[in-house]
Amino acid sequence: MSTKKVVLAFVLLLGIASCKVNPFTGQKVLNFYPNSQIFPMAFSQYDEFIGQNEVLENSAEARMISKVGQRISSAAERWLSANGYPGYLKDYRWEYNLVKDDQINAWCMPGGKIVFYTGILPVCQGETGVAVVMGHEVAHALADHGAQRMSAGTLQQLGAVAGNIAIQDEESRNMFNQAYGIGSSVGVMLPFSRSHETEADRIGLQIMAIAGYNPDEAAELWKRMKASAGGNTPLEFLSTHPSNDTRIANLIQWAPLARQEAQKFGVTSFQ
Repeated sequence: MSTKKVVLAFVLLLGIASCKVNPFTGQKVLNFYPNSQIFPMAFSQYDEFIGQNEVLENSAEARMISKVGQRISSAAERWLSANGYPGYLKDYRWEYNLVKDDQINAWCMPGGKIVFYTGILPVCQGETGVAVVMGHEVAHALADHGAQRMSAGTLQQLGAVAGNIAIQDEESRNMFNQAYGIGSSVGVMLPFSRSHETEADRIGLQIMAIAGYNPDEAAELWKRMKASAGGNTPLEFLSTHPSNDTRIANLIQWAPLARQEAQKFGVTSFQ
């Protein structure tokens, strides 16, 4: 069998064998990195980051980050258990750290390792705002977005390899590489990333409501995020994230649905 056929067969095999169901959407997703492979790597990278940065452990803000994280992850576990996914989180090792840094950002690694930067706290304006961000970051972990991005990146690389094998002419190969790099990024990888952000917004809104936090605050937080950006944001189709206006409109639309979901768990009042 030729190298080209081997690569294409491998791509096809990965596509067939790597579908996993997202419990929150019921849809199959591309993911051929099992937790047993990706979690230890993520935990190691997280520990290295924590060791190289200033972690605030005993401040009121740090304790709030931990408190909100525990409430959000517990709400996620309640939802998963109630919807037929008991044990889904058995390999997760939740950790919530506040790091001294002026960046207006927070992030989560596979397996539940979360960092908030102090720079985002003024935008959050308190515990409920933190819950909006925490819900979003926890949702990334729950939906295996990190593993999905790695899977998509692997397929993108294999596609480039297959094209270079198939095209013998050097000039044509160079043209292919240029077109493939731009096309696969703008046409596939960036929309893929934006879909993850939108999905994390929706899942996070639902989980924060189950945890007892007001989902209406999500749109308000993103209005503040928009104001803090001062208009310095890329065009949506060239960004890994939806525009602030898109997110705000989505969150306003989804907030009543999140309240309805929370009511199934006996939550009728919100902080």
